[in-house]
Amino acid sequence: MKKYGFGVDVGGTTVKMGFFETDGRLIDKWEVRTDTSDGGKNILSDIAQSIDNKLAQEGISKSDVQGIGIGVPGPVTSDGVVHTCVNLGWGTVDVAEQLKSLTGIDVCAGNDANVAALGEMWQGGAKGSTNVIMVTLGTGVGGGIIVDGKVVAGFNGAGGEIGHITVNKDEIEACNCGQFGCLEQYTSATGIVRMAKRRLAKSEDETVLRKYEELTAKDIFDEAKNGDEMALALVDDFGNILGSTLSNMACVVNPEIIVIGGGVSKAGQILIDSIRKHYQSTAFHACKETRFELATLGNDAGIFGSMQMTLDEAGRM
Repeated sequence: MKKYGFGVDVGGTTVKMGFFETDGRLIDKWEVRTDTSDGGKNILSDIAQSIDNKLAQEGISKSDVQGIGIGVPGPVTSDGVVHTCVNLGWGTVDVAEQLKSLTGIDVCAGNDANVAALGEMWQGGAKGSTNVIMVTLGTGVGGGIIVDGKVVAGFNGAGGEIGHITVNKDEIEACNCGQFGCLEQYTSATGIVRMAKRRLAKSEDETVLRKYEELTAKDIFDEAKNGDEMALALVDDFGNILGSTLSNMACVVNPEIIVIGGGVSKAGQILIDSIRKHYQSTAFHACKETRFELATLGNDAGIFGSMQMTLDEAGRM
């Protein structure tokens, strides 16, 4: 008899949802709006209602559903409790227990970047590997670390928060987290633009980057591909900071593969080449040959990873 499951990826704007067979086949995917009003109190009930609607539409009983996996943008402890999701308006929320109460279905909860890493390991750029670092480069920098097929979540669920590794102790502007000199201040989409604006303000060098009224990370990578010297220098700085940071991480977890995802990853090979070059120049000799790949699941990584989380949990029971 077929069994089914749901993968849920909660973002600040939308909740991505996937309905799967337990062999990994994605039957359907859709989105619902993330209702952050009133401290996000309606988010889980909206998810539960959407799951009920999908089961009714498909004519499938809840007894045939193995579980629900859900990724949320904040630290999640092993028992499914999230401690502060700023983007959702949540403080401490027992996500797993509350969603189970609303649906009557077993629930596993994890950090969104961690479950995205699981998704890429299961069906994406890291398929076939069990020791993985995934880096998501977007407005911020997220990460997921997998060792021997298991997510490294840590005591408070903050394992993999690589965006807040300190890479510059002399930084004078604060990161969104309140600390100074975090990785995401340099290697996020906003970070490389910030570096560009600093360089443009200090330099009178000719560069096509000056023509942009609202400079974006895409503009910088595009102009680097076109040979602009300042853009190339910025991409090299980006790769230097991220590559050397990843080489330090590799000394701890020794990944087989590092997967680069998020919006910035759309820059493609120029990004991978820059990161790899600086990674290899600073890596411990036993870690130098770590593979680098672009993520392949895109925005679906979270729903695939959330589904994989439910399969992992079922395998342990």
